[in-house]
Amino acid sequence: MSAPRGARYCVVGGGISGLVAAYRLRVAAGPDASITLLDPADRLGGVLRTERIGGQPLDVGAEAFVTRRPEVPALLGELGLSGRQLTTTGARPLIYSEGRTHPLPKDTVNGIPSRPTALTGLVDDATIRWMLDEPRRPLAWSPGADPTVADLVGDRFGEQVVTRSVDPLLAGVYSGSAATIGLRSAAPTIATALDRGARSLTEAVCTALPPPQPGSVFGAIDGGYAVLIDELVRRSGLTWAQVAVAGVRAAAQGWEVVDDEGARWPADAVVLAVPAPRLAALVADVAPRTAAAARRIRVASAAVVALALPGGTPLPEQSGVLVAGPGRLHAKAVTLSSRKWGRRGSCEMVRLSFGRFGDDVARRAGDEELLTWSEQDLATLFGVAVTPEDSRVVRWLDAMPQYGPGHAELVADLRAGLPAGLAVAGAYLDGIGVPACVAAATRAVAAIVAR
Repeated sequence: MSAPRGARYCVVGGGISGLVAAYRLRVAAGPDASITLLDPADRLGGVLRTERIGGQPLDVGAEAFVTRRPEVPALLGELGLSGRQLTTTGARPLIYSEGRTHPLPKDTVNGIPSRPTALTGLVDDATIRWMLDEPRRPLAWSPGADPTVADLVGDRFGEQVVTRSVDPLLAGVYSGSAATIGLRSAAPTIATALDRGARSLTEAVCTALPPPQPGSVFGAIDGGYAVLIDELVRRSGLTWAQVAVAGVRAAAQGWEVVDDEGARWPADAVVLAVPAPRLAALVADVAPRTAAAARRIRVASAAVVALALPGGTPLPEQSGVLVAGPGRLHAKAVTLSSRKWGRRGSCEMVRLSFGRFGDDVARRAGDEELLTWSEQDLATLFGVAVTPEDSRVVRWLDAMPQYGPGHAELVADLRAGLPAGLAVAGAYLDGIGVPACVAAATRAVAAIVAR
């Protein structure tokens, strides 16, 4: 289905969701359509941001995508960028827990293990015995239930499994924890297995494990996400209005987007590709049900410190380290980018991530403090004490939505409250990864075109 020629569209928000929406609108509406993207930032891309550090391009926001989902490889193919897709070197991450590093357990679903022996050395012997006994203990499960991951895994496998195996992965994905994320968001395949009658959590995880597939699980773009952003801007032929938006109003024909100086931007339809807190403020008058649902989505903030270390700095042949719980380290995760993606220059590229839901470190810690913590954490983890050749500190405030229990129903209610001609896209809807954002933006445009 194609959109009417000569139509006028507004896209609010210049992150990956807004840019994909603008590109999809161009494909659907053709060259005669007017597509205005409104975003007050000094650059487009949102949390996709590529900086040049130590002479190398490095993504300092989202840095990878899951290759088993089709959206990003397909989009790269559409844009003629398939040849820029990178795969990992195969190096695996570590978990730091109780003052030591451990190999990341294999055969897990977001850290939820399929077999107790996968966690040997990471958890104590009593926890291993509790896990071995789990299939023999009665399981109370109601189809359609959506407990927090912590409630289910803590009960069936023990608290150490939650804090040492599951939490490090969920902190990396959501800047949250097993206590804030619902099972159907973090591990939908496990929830489905339980709905279908799995007699234990162990059985459900074994059923939910994806079959082995060749190739890398994660992909990236040679030159960074800036390559994708630039091509989406070029292909969409959008007009960027570098203004803040105050609200959306119904007009005699279609809609008006009102900026913070009172100027009105007419549109036949509008895609709102902004975080949930901003969405609530923009549509409070025209879509109160949607605004109420958006207000219920909690968010977390994070900070990234990117370092270019001198070449030859002795780092392990691992892709990085995920940190379990509070302790000596300040960071929640460390990515050894040169080990993960392969070295492309003379420096060793490293990223450290800070901030979890409920911890406002991204706001309260200054740049120098974050840099000092980064150097301390690298010394603690790897015994290295070097002065970085280059560095960047980047903050992502209120950028990480928390997918709590019942999130899918909440999002369905949010979408149901939208009047014709308004659609939403963003990381708070169907998943926070880049593939999910591409899918949500494509869905938003399809809804507009269908109407």
